[in-house]
Amino acid sequence: MRAEKQKLFEEGKIKKKDLEIPIVSQGDDNSYYEEVPYKIPENWEWVKLGSIGIWNSGATPPKANCSYYSSATIPWLLTGDLTDSYITNIPNKISELALKETSVKVNPTGSILIAMYGATVGKLGILTFPATTNQACCACSKLFQIEKLYLFYFLMAERNNFKFRAEGGAQPNISKNKIINTFIPLPPLPEQSRIVDKIEESFAIIDALI
Repeated sequence: MRAEKQKLFEEGKIKKKDLEIPIVSQGDDNSYYEEVPYKIPENWEWVKLGSIGIWNSGATPPKANCSYYSSATIPWLLTGDLTDSYITNIPNKISELALKETSVKVNPTGSILIAMYGATVGKLGILTFPATTNQACCACSKLFQIEKLYLFYFLMAERNNFKFRAEGGAQPNISKNKIINTFIPLPPLPEQSRIVDKIEESFAIIDALI
């Protein structure tokens, strides 16, 4: 993971601050470790979500500026568009001017999206085309040493935990900071693929029974 991040840094694709890889060590002979949720196999490691990709939250261009929404061609996702699956349609659009003049960012194809606000907290999606999002959504792209679907299914399993950690009154929410500081057990890539295959095999059996 460290070598891959260094290569991306040298190519100018990530910033220096993104080189840090906070690995949580749990071995008895190690003198440095943080409290971990549970024991994992020796060839796995605990890392924080912030270390396995680039995370960005979205924004809403000011509605008072009509030019941000006229002649609009850039998909702009709201959390209601998340389907816990691949995103194939985003009805709302913003203009190139909005992209240029506001803090909205385009997330690449394959980015994993997670809702942070209200009743949709923890709702997920995977982009099948580049798109922007509003501020209620967080996107993860440029994954490091982690299978996209392994991350997706981990986030799905963590949904109730995210909801429990949500704060606020009428509209409880989680923050990007809470997401990126969440621990994830990271097995070797071949093991990640086997886990994903087993999950999808189980889903197929369940679907066949319904």
